[in-house]
Amino acid sequence: MRPELCTYEHLSAGKVREIYEIDKQTLLMVVTDRISAYDFVLETEIPDKGRVLTAMSSYFFEQIDFPNHLAGGLDDDRIPPSVLGRAMVCQKLDMLPFECVARGYLTGSGLKEYQESGTVCGIELPEGLTEASKLPEPIFTPATKAEIGDHDENVTFQQVVKVLGEERANEIRQATLDIYSKAAALCEERGVILADTKFEFGLDAEGKLVLADEVLTPDSSRYWPLEGYKEGKVQPSFDKQYVRNWLTSSKSGWNPKDGSQPPPLPGSVVEATRSRYVEAYEKISGLRFADWIGSCV
Repeated sequence: MRPELCTYEHLSAGKVREIYEIDKQTLLMVVTDRISAYDFVLETEIPDKGRVLTAMSSYFFEQIDFPNHLAGGLDDDRIPPSVLGRAMVCQKLDMLPFECVARGYLTGSGLKEYQESGTVCGIELPEGLTEASKLPEPIFTPATKAEIGDHDENVTFQQVVKVLGEERANEIRQATLDIYSKAAALCEERGVILADTKFEFGLDAEGKLVLADEVLTPDSSRYWPLEGYKEGKVQPSFDKQYVRNWLTSSKSGWNPKDGSQPPPLPGSVVEATRSRYVEAYEKISGLRFADWIGSCV
């Protein structure tokens, strides 16, 4: 008989994830349907979002040849029935204090910094780049991990070296770029551009680097259709950029700079966002989300 969720000690709640302790070696990571934007957790949830993120992470953990934190299958008996399909049994790790971001294209905070200084996280880039420009080669642009309500801050590679030491800093930079490059190539074969993504790494009991948390989901990545791509304009996306765009539009009536909680999302935005998440999973993995749902029952 499977345990109930209340069997485990609740350790922490993030913007999207809830972490429970199974035993001294393992955790249960549950992915909710919550969605965050502009450092706020929104009042409105996106149905099936947690299952999509878990399905996407599961797919890429299988595709990426790098040690990961999974400590059991997605149908592990230690997963309570109420969270099947949205939970992973993971090994405990000593998590590193940086978001490891890889960028292959210029957009978002990277574009803003480039427009101000010609650099991103201290990396000089060629002149004349614009929205959605493809970079000469992918770059590693780390950021600090922020608490809920705070903003991740981009940092330079030298700041990572100062905290982790040169050897470990070089190791996570190389791992980040290698994993991004492999995933970007896979996505391109499926007609999708992986513009950028962020990873989290931890250390196991032997000090070995392990890929953790979510990986290459629409929450942690920017996915664009390859068809119709053209630099110089904002690209349509398969990720939560649709929510960001609505929040900053005149329709929402919300000003992200005034510190107020964002308004509830209308039903049309909720459904469109869910559809984009599901489409990202199906298009990239070649699998049917309905089959994932069926396996969770």
